[in-house]
Amino acid sequence: GGADFVMLGGMFAGHEECAGEIVEREGKRYMRFYGMSSETAMRKHAGGVADYRAAEGKEVLIEFKGPVAATVQQILGGVRSACTYVGARRLKELTKRTTFVRVRSQANDVFDGN
Repeated sequence: GGADFVMLGGMFAGHEECAGEIVEREGKRYMRFYGMSSETAMRKHAGGVADYRAAEGKEVLIEFKGPVAATVQQILGGVRSACTYVGARRLKELTKRTTFVRVRSQANDVFDGN
């Protein structure tokens, strides 16, 4: 059991290692971010795909976050913390010591207001 992959595009967006365009507004720096199923991505990268697929997601400005290393450390710290809560000494033990509940949401509150 357990996840085969996770989607972290929004968490990693806005870091200096990203290829996004940096925009300055009112003295703050932002990075333009869009998911690969967004209308922006389909226009830029997909060629004819846009003719038969509906766009999902949107383009947003995310406050510039600097180097990605701090975010990676936060993610690793969260995983380590979860393991200690359930008594898992290894990552592969995590799914054996927990019950995961699938949550489906119709809205993405992370980018609310953009």
